[in-house]
Amino acid sequence: MPPPLAATWALPLLLLVVRTPLPTGARPSPGPDYLRRGWLRLLAEGEGCAPCRSEECAAPRGCLAGRVLDACGCCWECANLEGQLCDLDPSAHFYGRCGEQLECRLDTGGDLSRGEVPEPLCVCRSQHPLCGSDGRTYSQICRLQEAALARPDANLTVVHPGPCESEPQIVLHPYDIWNVTGKDVIFGCEVFAYPMAAIEWRKDGLDIQLPGDDPHISVQFRGGPQRFEVTSWLQIQAVRPSDEGTYRCLARNALGQAEAPASLTVLTPDQLNSTGFPQLPAQHLVPEEEAESEEGEDYY
Repeated sequence: MPPPLAATWALPLLLLVVRTPLPTGARPSPGPDYLRRGWLRLLAEGEGCAPCRSEECAAPRGCLAGRVLDACGCCWECANLEGQLCDLDPSAHFYGRCGEQLECRLDTGGDLSRGEVPEPLCVCRSQHPLCGSDGRTYSQICRLQEAALARPDANLTVVHPGPCESEPQIVLHPYDIWNVTGKDVIFGCEVFAYPMAAIEWRKDGLDIQLPGDDPHISVQFRGGPQRFEVTSWLQIQAVRPSDEGTYRCLARNALGQAEAPASLTVLTPDQLNSTGFPQLPAQHLVPEEEAESEEGEDYY
């Protein structure tokens, strides 16, 4: 008897997927692993569900969104994480089911006018922050659940809704800069705290809060980029030798304070020529690896 049609055309694709190496990282990728399970489910559907022998089921490990029963209702498998594809139709079993506190919704955030097709993704039912028993603030219950399942020995629980109260933590420090006289420089400082922190800038040797009455120095603030964060910039226009020194970002709230220093080195054109460099390296404001990881992992 010839094999079922679904199994015939799915087998080459299954072999291709099985050979795809899994990525490594702190959180499982929304990539090949659960798609591989989809092809396995498709093959199983072509053959039908065999009698359930739960003692023969392999125990799933590292399930950060909990476990769900497979398409045959026999063996446990890892549920899909937030952001992974899922089956909108409950009777379908290709992408799999979303985990605890998650639901499958159609993602309409793309540019539909350009022909992008909405995809069904697992989305956390709640987007409210909460405080974990480890003293850390989590953006929503699904992130806390992932952390709890990743570290079962920590017995992580919810202490209360809303963020944990904490003294300021400087998430992004200002970096040392050197530049030529007449150029502009910018120091940046990103702070997390609850209650929100107040940020000020000072220069070693000066007993004043910048910018003071100096017209070529300015300070700016904005909330973010993440919730309960504040970002501040210190800009010095047309730097001169007297601007050289150590500048400090100081953050304070009712629970405490934190500070981070950064130095400014100012060179004259003659000093620059003596170094042998044809031009200055780019200012180091945000490390490339931090800029890439800024989105997504908001709170832990």
